[in-house]
Amino acid sequence: MQKPSPCLKVPKKQGEKTIVVVGKLGLIDKSLSILRDQNFICIPLTRQPQESELATLKNQVPQAQLATEVFTQKKPPAQTLMQALENQLPPHLLASLPHALDVIGDIAVIDVPPELKAYEALIGDAILKTHRNIKLVLGKAGAISGTYRTREFTHIAGERRTSTIHREYGCQYHVDLAKAYFSPRLSHEHQRVASLVQAGEVVVDLFAGVGPFTVLIAKNHPDVKVYAVDLNPEAVELLRVNVRVNRVDNRVIPILADAREIAANKLSGVADRVIMNLPETAIEFVDAACQTLKPQGGTIHFYAFVRSPDTIEDLQRRFSDAVEKAGRRVEAFLYAKSIRETAPYEWQVVLDAKIAILER
Repeated sequence: MQKPSPCLKVPKKQGEKTIVVVGKLGLIDKSLSILRDQNFICIPLTRQPQESELATLKNQVPQAQLATEVFTQKKPPAQTLMQALENQLPPHLLASLPHALDVIGDIAVIDVPPELKAYEALIGDAILKTHRNIKLVLGKAGAISGTYRTREFTHIAGERRTSTIHREYGCQYHVDLAKAYFSPRLSHEHQRVASLVQAGEVVVDLFAGVGPFTVLIAKNHPDVKVYAVDLNPEAVELLRVNVRVNRVDNRVIPILADAREIAANKLSGVADRVIMNLPETAIEFVDAACQTLKPQGGTIHFYAFVRSPDTIEDLQRRFSDAVEKAGRRVEAFLYAKSIRETAPYEWQVVLDAKIAILER
């Protein structure tokens, strides 16, 4: 909708200063969008300035001119999920609404508590209305399970599919939530690990999934080689697509294989850096990770769950023991941090460990 309004017209180079001055006078009409062209900006006003206000403006911005222009009204701010549902849910249930959504591409994934199951369609429709970029809403129907680390979902609202394209740090990932695990909550970790990789390194991503670590590393480092391993054929197929669409084919080798078997054969002694993002059972594969490292050692990025009363220090001890059983030693923990809470009294933790030769 467009609306004529009094405004202040100033040269573009003085625009920022003028907005500050007009803001202090309380004259900006924040419901209208500022107009801009190559040379000027026009700042919509709530009313004509009084003489004293106009004198202040002229003193601060001598080239300012009063005018009248037609402005476009701004879109009203999007409602929150709670605001959208406050008149549709019993008041005592509003507090149970999910506080966070996992947004993967144009899919929102939510965990609906039992007391809200009867209202999940209503909640799904509200999410679609309050998040314009979301086209469908899925509900978690169970825990991540099985050899391929997949999860069951229920359709709650919107389009009926489980595939999407997710964008992260300049990369795009073809994802199918029903076929392969993917978490947008690890985006910072993907970037953090990619930033640590050095020129010329060989990286082994032992549980690569659809490739969020692999692709970003390869995208940021044109002179690295990444071996991306996964046991799930559906995940590896999506990985191959993601390698191709992100144009990193020449430095990523997707491999469909068991991590321990490939570590003992093709990948023995090749890696400067190993990524172990399999938090449920990664401790069982520490020997495989150690075997892929070069004889002189390297770095392991190890992900695991810690459940209270256990601590990060307890996890470090277990990891160090597993490394020693594999014939290596932890020279230093370079980084040890809780990434996110995954359940009450449970956290996902990352350890960056510098691994060296075990001295007898």
